[in-house]
Amino acid sequence: MDLIARITKNFEDSAHTKLDAIEMMAAPIAGAIEMMTNSLINGGKILACGNGGSAGDAQHFAAELIGRFEAERQELAAIALTTDSSILTAVGNDYGFNFIFSKQVRGLGHAGDVLLASSTSGNSGNVIEAIKAAHEADMRVIALTGKGGGQMGEMLREDDIHLCVPADRTARIQETHLLAIHCICDGIDALLLGVE
Repeated sequence: MDLIARITKNFEDSAHTKLDAIEMMAAPIAGAIEMMTNSLINGGKILACGNGGSAGDAQHFAAELIGRFEAERQELAAIALTTDSSILTAVGNDYGFNFIFSKQVRGLGHAGDVLLASSTSGNSGNVIEAIKAAHEADMRVIALTGKGGGQMGEMLREDDIHLCVPADRTARIQETHLLAIHCICDGIDALLLGVE
C-alpha cells in the first residue's frame, strides 16, 4: 500500500470538495454570519448541537465565540449543548437520546436566539428534535448538513438557513463544516470589529 499516495488523495479530495462547495455555500454562509451577528448584537445567544464530530464542531464554535477567533474582542454568547454530561445522561436515561438537545433548547433558548444544528446526514433524530424545539421558541435555525440535507433540510423554515455541503462522504462533509464554521467566526468578527 502506498500511504503517501493515499494521503495525497485525501488532501486532494478535501480541497476539491471545499472548492466545489463555494458557489452553493458562500451566500448562505454570509446570511448565517448576518443572522448570528444580529442575534448577538440584540442580546441573543447561539446554541449549538450535533453528534460525534458534529458535537466537536459545536464545542469548537462555542469556544471561538466565548474566547476569541483570530482577533481580541468581547466575549460572545454561545453554548454547546453537547458538553454537560449530567444533563445528557439524565435526559437520555429518563426521556431518550432523541431529546438530549431539545430539552436544553426549551430550557435555554428564547426568541431571537439562533440554533446551529449540525448533522452530516441531516437525519440525526436528536438534532431534528432540537430544531422543532427552536421553532417552538421562535428561534431561527442554521443547519449544517450534507448528503442532500436529509430530513433537516425538509423541515427548515423560510427564514432559516441551510448550509448543505454538496458531498456524500462524511469525512469530506465534516471538513467542509469546519471551514464554514471558521468562515462564520471570521465574518462575525469582521462585522463586529469593522475590519476588512
